[in-house]
Amino acid sequence: MRGVTAGAAGGRDDRHGRVARGHGSGRPTPGGAPPSQPAPGREPRPRPAPSMAGIIRALVLPVARTLPWLPLAAGGTVGLLLVGVPRLVSGETPDRIALLLLRGAGLAFGLGLAFLMDDPARHTTAGVPVRRAVRAGLRVALVAPVAVGWWTAALLLVPAEVRPPVGDMTLEAAATAVLALLAGAAAVRMRDEPEPGQAAAAALLLTGLAAPLLMPDRWTLFVQPHADRWDEVHRSWAWLLAGAALVWAACLLEPVRRRRFRAVFASRH
Repeated sequence: MRGVTAGAAGGRDDRHGRVARGHGSGRPTPGGAPPSQPAPGREPRPRPAPSMAGIIRALVLPVARTLPWLPLAAGGTVGLLLVGVPRLVSGETPDRIALLLLRGAGLAFGLGLAFLMDDPARHTTAGVPVRRAVRAGLRVALVAPVAVGWWTAALLLVPAEVRPPVGDMTLEAAATAVLALLAGAAAVRMRDEPEPGQAAAAALLLTGLAAPLLMPDRWTLFVQPHADRWDEVHRSWAWLLAGAALVWAACLLEPVRRRRFRAVFASRH
C-alpha cells in the first residue's frame, strides 16, 4: 500500500515535472492549458527600421521613371539647335549673336526644367516616409548630370573665338534653372498642383522675354561682354541665384498647418 502511494506520488511528481518543464516552453501542456509566454531572454528581436539612405536608394528607380523626360528632352533639343544651327548654316557666328543664342538656349532648357515637379501621383504618394524636400532633391539630383552635360555641349557648339566668358554664362544659366525650379515648387506649395509644369513654364517664358525689355538700364541683367558693367551685372546674377535657391528651399518645406486645418475641416463636415 505504501508502495502504491509512493508510486502515485511519483506519478504526480512526474506529471508536475512535465508541466514544469512545459512551463515557459511555449508548447501546449498535456492538460490543455494555454502556452505561457516565452522567457524574456528568448523574445524575438524587433526588425530595425530602414535607414534614410536605404529608403532613398529604394526611391531612385521609381522617381526616375516619373521624371518628365519628354519636356526636358524637348527643351534641351531646342537649346542645342539655337546654338548650333547658325554655325552649321553660315559657318561663323558673330559674338553678339553667340551671346543671345546662349541665353536663349539656357531659357529653353529652363522651360524643360519647369516641368520637373510634375508628378501625377503626387497625392497618392504623399505618405512615403520621406519629406517633400528629400523627394524634390532626389529629382534634381537625377537631372543634374544631364543638365551639366547638356550645358557643356551647348558651350562647345559656340566657336571659342566668339564664346562669352564661360563662368559668367554658366552663372546666368544656373540662375535661370533655379528660377524654373522655383516656379514649379511655388505652384506646388501654394496650390498643391500635381502637374504645375505648364503654368511654371509660361511664367518663366514671360519673365525671360519681358525682363530685357522692361527693366531700366541701371537695373538690367543683360549686357554685352565688353560693357563696363559686365562684372557688376554678374554680381547681381549671383545674388539672384542665391535668393532664388533660398526661396526654392523654403517652398519645399511641408505645409503642416495647412494640412492640419484641412484635416480638421474635413472631419467636421
